[in-house]
Amino acid sequence: MESDDMDYSDDDDLDDAMDYYGNEDDIDNVDPKKTDPEFFQYECLTVDEVEKLLNESVEKLSNTLKITPSLAKVLLNEHRWNSNDIIERYRDNASNLLVSSRIKSGNGKKVAHVTLLCPVCIQSQSFDKFQNLSCGHSFCKNCWSMHFEIQVSQGISTQIRCMAAGCDVLVPEDLVLSLLSRPQIRDKYNQFSFQDYVKSHPELRFCPGTNCQVILRSQDLSSKKASCKTCQTSFCFQCGNDYHAPTDCVIIKKWLTKCADDSETANYISANTKDCPKCNICIEKNGGCNHMQCMNCKHDFCWMCLHDWKSHGSEYYECSRYKENPNIANESVHAQELIHLQAREALKKYLHYYERWENHSKSLQLEQQTLERLKNRINEKVMKGLNSTWIDWQYLFTAATLLAKCRYTLQYTYPFAYYASMDPTSSRKDLFEYQQAQLEAEIENLSWKIERAETTDRGEIENQMDICEKRRLTLLKDFFPTTTSDMNS
Repeated sequence: MESDDMDYSDDDDLDDAMDYYGNEDDIDNVDPKKTDPEFFQYECLTVDEVEKLLNESVEKLSNTLKITPSLAKVLLNEHRWNSNDIIERYRDNASNLLVSSRIKSGNGKKVAHVTLLCPVCIQSQSFDKFQNLSCGHSFCKNCWSMHFEIQVSQGISTQIRCMAAGCDVLVPEDLVLSLLSRPQIRDKYNQFSFQDYVKSHPELRFCPGTNCQVILRSQDLSSKKASCKTCQTSFCFQCGNDYHAPTDCVIIKKWLTKCADDSETANYISANTKDCPKCNICIEKNGGCNHMQCMNCKHDFCWMCLHDWKSHGSEYYECSRYKENPNIANESVHAQELIHLQAREALKKYLHYYERWENHSKSLQLEQQTLERLKNRINEKVMKGLNSTWIDWQYLFTAATLLAKCRYTLQYTYPFAYYASMDPTSSRKDLFEYQQAQLEAEIENLSWKIERAETTDRGEIENQMDICEKRRLTLLKDFFPTTTSDMNS
């Protein structure tokens, strides 16, 4: 690469990282909110704790507006538990609020039934056998009860509506519970209602872990990593999917959708084996490190770009960066052929990023297998008493954990890079690709050292760990959207 194409240097990048971390003397005074791009404050709550939290909000609103707790729940659920906004709108125009919240009908008048004939079962019954909503629509209690049971069996609770055609007035909780006689159905209704309340509350998220009942709460609504303290499941607090920094929630959703649509094409084109660029023998990748050595000719090369590994000290930026074809517009004078060329180029670009995304995903799995093999070998050494104990090897497992964290971040840089490559006006694209390449180089270096840990100096691995984490945090600090406003900017 020409020197005038890129003004960044390793020293400048590490200097920025050191400024970012601050001096060791000031480490106790560092505010993690400012220094750690992944800092996230949240708490893990039980179902009982969340029910208490929700009930306190219901009671407060009910007392303030002098309404029943059942109607307060409807208002809070419809307005994402924003009590201040509800109170302000209620005092400004209570009627409009109740109509918009589907508590009363918007037609301005109630419907009065002069006969005691139920419109559903077409049976005449006494007055006390009927029940009506604020909209005035009246039905017999047996039909209401059957309606509620059917709705609950379909998983509907807080969104149960009036049975009248075209009426969207919601049925309050107290009426539903008063007419549900079967305990099993009542329990399901309460369970579904609780789920709706949590989902509508902006500060609450169900832990996505299998059979986990924990609910996480945070006032920080950004796309930060939250980890359940019970089942250890980690996820993005904002969208609920797998944590995906530095890519934001909107982009990762687009990327995953595209991968699902194009995965068969990608799998067909991208093989699991590659030929050695020197002797052309077929090589299968059986480790996480992208630094490959041919068993036949001992040639060292990069699995991703197939270039000589020796050149990666200065050309890693070129390996991870996608290069546009500058001659695509001149390769054909015919419009139809040009369309085909552009389509092929678009697929080629996608595959460039997809292969690297998928490769790092596989590397994470392979490195876990490598670690298991190392554990077995270390266990043999310890059992044989070869001048070492398990404590002497703990640094290696710490290094493997850090490697997985860094590679995970690197994997999610590729969706970011793919969509950034489509924006020719992006002024930070070169900086991102540079930092991405630097991070990738250091990760592969750490992976190489861990896989050969028995012959690698401990201090060398720990130094490489420090470099990797600083590279990772510097990239996140510069490109990770930490707030909702950042994502929309």
